[in-house]
Amino acid sequence: MDKFEILRKAAAQGIVLLRNQNDTLPFTQSDNVAVFGRCQVDYYKSGTGSGGSVHVPFSINFIEGMNNLKKENFAVPSLNEELVKIYSEWLKEHPFDAGQGAWASEPWSQVEMALGEEIVKNASAKSNKAVFIVGRTAGEDQDNKAEPGSFLLTETERKNIELICSYFEKVAIIFNTSNIMDLSWIDDPAFKSHITSVLFSWQGGMMGGQGLCDVLCGKENPSGKLPDSIAYKIEDYPSSKNFGHKDFLLYEEDIYVGYRYFTTFAKNKIQFPFGFGLSYTSFELSDESYTFSNSAISVRAKVTNTGSKNGREVVQVYAECPQGKLGKSSRVLCGFAKTKELAPKESQELQISFPLSRFTSYDDSGVTGFAYSYVLEEGEYNFYTGTDCISCKKVQSADSEPFTVKKTYALETLSQCCAPSREFTRIRPGKLGSDGLYIEEKEPVPLSKVDIAQKIKENAPAEIPFKKTSITFTDVIADKSRIDEFIGNLSDNELMTLVRGEGMMSRKVTAGIASAFGGLSDELHARNIPAVGCSDGPSGIRMDNGTKAILLPIGTSLASSWDSELVEDVYGVLGNELKENKIDVLLGPGCNIHRNPLNGRNFEYYSEDPLVSGIMAAAACKGLARAGAIGTIKHFALNNQEKNRRNVDSVASERAIREIYLKPFEIAIKEGNARSLMTAYNTVNGFKAASYYDLNTSILRGEWGFSGVVMTDWWATMNDCIKGGKSDGLQFSEMLKARNDLYMVCVNDTADKGGFGDNMEESLKNGNLSKAQLQLCAKDILLFITETFAAKAPLRPLRNEVFVESNITSVPEGANLISGRPAFAKDLVEPVYFNIEKGGEYRIYGSFRKDGGDTLSQSITNVLINGKPLGSFECRSTGGKKSFAVAAFLNLKPGIYKVELEHTKPGIEVMELGFWQDMESPITTGFFEKLEKEMEERDKNK
Repeated sequence: MDKFEILRKAAAQGIVLLRNQNDTLPFTQSDNVAVFGRCQVDYYKSGTGSGGSVHVPFSINFIEGMNNLKKENFAVPSLNEELVKIYSEWLKEHPFDAGQGAWASEPWSQVEMALGEEIVKNASAKSNKAVFIVGRTAGEDQDNKAEPGSFLLTETERKNIELICSYFEKVAIIFNTSNIMDLSWIDDPAFKSHITSVLFSWQGGMMGGQGLCDVLCGKENPSGKLPDSIAYKIEDYPSSKNFGHKDFLLYEEDIYVGYRYFTTFAKNKIQFPFGFGLSYTSFELSDESYTFSNSAISVRAKVTNTGSKNGREVVQVYAECPQGKLGKSSRVLCGFAKTKELAPKESQELQISFPLSRFTSYDDSGVTGFAYSYVLEEGEYNFYTGTDCISCKKVQSADSEPFTVKKTYALETLSQCCAPSREFTRIRPGKLGSDGLYIEEKEPVPLSKVDIAQKIKENAPAEIPFKKTSITFTDVIADKSRIDEFIGNLSDNELMTLVRGEGMMSRKVTAGIASAFGGLSDELHARNIPAVGCSDGPSGIRMDNGTKAILLPIGTSLASSWDSELVEDVYGVLGNELKENKIDVLLGPGCNIHRNPLNGRNFEYYSEDPLVSGIMAAAACKGLARAGAIGTIKHFALNNQEKNRRNVDSVASERAIREIYLKPFEIAIKEGNARSLMTAYNTVNGFKAASYYDLNTSILRGEWGFSGVVMTDWWATMNDCIKGGKSDGLQFSEMLKARNDLYMVCVNDTADKGGFGDNMEESLKNGNLSKAQLQLCAKDILLFITETFAAKAPLRPLRNEVFVESNITSVPEGANLISGRPAFAKDLVEPVYFNIEKGGEYRIYGSFRKDGGDTLSQSITNVLINGKPLGSFECRSTGGKKSFAVAAFLNLKPGIYKVELEHTKPGIEVMELGFWQDMESPITTGFFEKLEKEMEERDKNK
């Protein structure tokens, strides 16, 4: 399959069919289908923010997908063309609202056409089935809310569906959404039991509309399963009362997230259970049994297609553990497998094996006698197989005796890490009720007893002494054992340069991507250290330079496939594209847990379950590695809401952190060989994730053996790694002491000039940061660079110089033509023409400003030279103050050049722009400030 066919298959495999009655689906050639909802054209292909900002060559919507199937000579139903035309005309007057293109400004949903009775009645006269598509989005800096137009239906949507159900007896509701949403209404009497089919198509990337049509028409049989539980009400999720707060979030639900909560305490609150999904055919599980050998459980099951169509099924294995002294959820997913495509009456035997660690419990109090250990408590353990967490059936042991632990023991003994200091309570199972569910009880959460200062002192690295040598980084690439010899030759400034990334839109790497790091200065480049490029992910390559790239299905969609091999194939395609574009690192996959359905960034992540999340993330990393690309697992850790994401404190027990929220990262590292990790913005138990020693050193490197690079999220803040407290973006010393290696990002061309004024130099002088600690982080970075495309290719020029020649010989009448050296322009609303009299290397400089206090809203303005994007200005916010930056390095031949601005992410006001040939920067010489004063004097003289 080519790359588009792989994406098409992935979009289809992730679709989850929740209801299918009265032969509504698949559509047949004899059907005539009336399609309602604007998303038949305005298909949501991804969520918002950096995770979905990919410039695609094309994207297929519902109508196009149907037409493509017809061109492929596949039997498709007729569409109600009159209704298609009505929507087409209405959309001309009601264009898609992208929120003016500004950051996090796109609404959750688009205005929907209010249907009149005549439209629906006429449609029913021609069509025997109806589809209504509900569209939603959310993303970075934009959580969902439990209100109409977001998690809930709008009044217009509800009235439209009521009207459709009054004229059609077979109505399919399709959710083109980034998250799950409220489905409690689908059986309301107002709909007359005519909602006969319900499915989530999610946001399937650029091929999503095609994948959806493939499923609706039966070219693909749906085999997706829910990666999240769908409850009847948002209040039914135990995390809801601690979601959306500004200052801190108490994780009182502890380990009881999603199905772990519902199967233990509240089965009656589940509308559609975790792991559930229907097919157009039927399956039977038989001959189930399990064995225990070599510290692992192996479950066997035979799957038979008992229906009339080809299809695939997912077998899930859950453990039921004794409650013991710790308490445990009634079901814990331990493993799963997906069959091949089975023909009618065909069978396949599956074997699902997993280690005992998949269902151990972490004792964060010592109540079992094994403090800070993963334990198996004494008692009988049962295993269940099935196709969701509720309908699964108990499996008998092949040895006739169930797996039993006679005496509690520790499988792995660790030390206390990441426990909270704030007092709060968590839930746990109490007495077992007559309904087979446990009564909720509360217990105090064990608090931290750790002396982090002592830990840092005991594990302080030794300084690598200076030894004069002619070694270059090329020698290190050839023989990594020489890394200390190389590190010892680096000056303090070179070491500090290494731990500062630059961006966005650095011209030292592929144009238009998120950052550059590594050999960013002339001195480091002279040592043969390449600049390494990172691109936003996780769903594709974000290049804000006009270059197009593929867009994958969102993480929730990929997880819904329950097919790790498919996910690996998908990311293999993305890895090839990274290689083609000379981009070393993808900023993805996302590993955070779907703690609550309202988290806006859930679409970047996979599931409410840590095992599903970890296996999918590991598959993504392995897929990227096929091409030699490297994935960055993020956001480490507990990044579970977007509101006040830079400051909110996630307060959780050590047990919940280890068993639920860190587990996907651990799996991605141990099973997917993840080599790069990004810390989160948020605070975890009082410490900023970027400067949390126990998170980044004790657990990540000490317990898991991670040896890759750790970077901050863009413009992160840090606080004291021993005391916690207030945070800011200048405390690089705290980041480095916690062994978060790399700060992302400083302004372009400042990494070797102090960045934006961080405290590293001062901290080295006053002893708050040792040179050895700085060297250790630089070592992590350099060893990581040896694994990149950049290290395996000839050393690239530092500034990625672009040669440009113009064929413009004259300018339009009245146009602004600027000559002289230096050449600069102030009025940039209209195109400006520069007459370059002397050829050679030029820097394009500019001054700009952006209002607003939000320091994370990314705004980008491209500088077009003769219509091509050859430079850019990027910022979060300047608070209305003037800032300066280099937009590009160009080698220009003499001639006239047309310069104009393209605001790809609006918000920046470019005030001046100039061409500067001298290598001395006008920023460091104060050129623009002097110029402004001169202009003021001229105005006075006038």
